[in-house]
Amino acid sequence: MRGFVFVVLLSLSILVSGWSVYAYEVTKVDNGGTVKGKVTFKGQLPSDAVEKITITKNTDVCGTGSREVVWVDVKGNALRGVFVFIDGITKGKDWSKPKEGKYLIEQKDCRFRPWAQVMKPGPITIRNSDKGVLHNINTREMIGVDAGNPVKKVIFNFGQPDPGDIEKELKPRRAPFISINCEAHNFMFGFMMAPEHPYAEVVGEDGSFAIKDVPPGAYTVKAWHPTFGLKEGKATVPAKGAADVNFEFSK
Repeated sequence: MRGFVFVVLLSLSILVSGWSVYAYEVTKVDNGGTVKGKVTFKGQLPSDAVEKITITKNTDVCGTGSREVVWVDVKGNALRGVFVFIDGITKGKDWSKPKEGKYLIEQKDCRFRPWAQVMKPGPITIRNSDKGVLHNINTREMIGVDAGNPVKKVIFNFGQPDPGDIEKELKPRRAPFISINCEAHNFMFGFMMAPEHPYAEVVGEDGSFAIKDVPPGAYTVKAWHPTFGLKEGKATVPAKGAADVNFEFSK
């Protein structure tokens, strides 16, 4: 009886936190379809869409003057820097091999490159490409983004004074949403998503996305913008066909 109660409480805890109860199963997808669409922004940009932060150290590498941190990146009506993912999918394709054969966070010219990326939970590489510059990467799991005021829990936080690579384990426990910043440079920021499945991507420069090789079926699709939070849509994916889901954000 105690064991049963423990399992029930554990399951409820996982459900409340937004983390899937079921492990993701890799299977062969022969007749998969595509979830595609575009993420747009409507209305006036918020006053803090772009933040200017004075560069006070390592100006030979980081630059001089101020750094523009673009929290809300809009071109035309396309909202960029948005993660789109299928929520709760339990089986499907395997992860594709990452560039360079490993998942990589690069610190170059005092910037995280790229600003936003999807990573498989597990081993990742942290690279300092800035000679003579101490970086200190702080990687934090963002719990409760759906509530609009996420709690940030540190995954790892360490200094990297020398150029080269350091291997770390990326293991979010309650949410796949992750923020990164440099504790040594207050103008270096970025975001990641580390879901248990590969059906997630960052939108392109025009705000579009196409999540491929999705097993036929009905799904909940979500879009996450680090400033605006989550939006939700529905998609019924036909075999070897496509389902359209579009998202519109505003301040």
